[in-house]
Amino acid sequence: MAKPPDTAQRPAANGRAPPREELIAHYKRLLQTYIDRRPSGTRQKIAAALGTNKSFVSQITSPAYAVPVPESHVDTIMALCHFSAEERESFLGAYAEAHPGRGGAADNGARCEPSRRLLITVPVFRDAGVQQEVEDLIKTFADRVVRLARRSE
Repeated sequence: MAKPPDTAQRPAANGRAPPREELIAHYKRLLQTYIDRRPSGTRQKIAAALGTNKSFVSQITSPAYAVPVPESHVDTIMALCHFSAEERESFLGAYAEAHPGRGGAADNGARCEPSRRLLITVPVFRDAGVQQEVEDLIKTFADRVVRLARRSE
């Protein structure tokens, strides 16, 4: 299937590739459009699934904010919003263009194996650095466990 025209790399007026900020704004415009097509309350459902508040969801879905959509949230958002095949391809293509080399979007959503998402609740720490460190440690541990389990298969 051919890539939709809105995901093709758009040269800037000077003939060069657009800056990363423009590429992020592009996929966020797509995401915002897709979410706006969903029933009201979708942003709140996304926030609950991600363990964040609705204002964070507004930041990561609004092209007006430079905050990129974290790679770890992409699958959850697409699943909750029930993206069509075209929406999925268009969004993941634009996401991969803005974030080259990232694993989650690099394959344009073509997963080779079934997977499950686990939701882990952690307390909110006063220190944002500690919060990030704890979350990163949990993700790293989970990745290592999965790699170990794959070696034993």
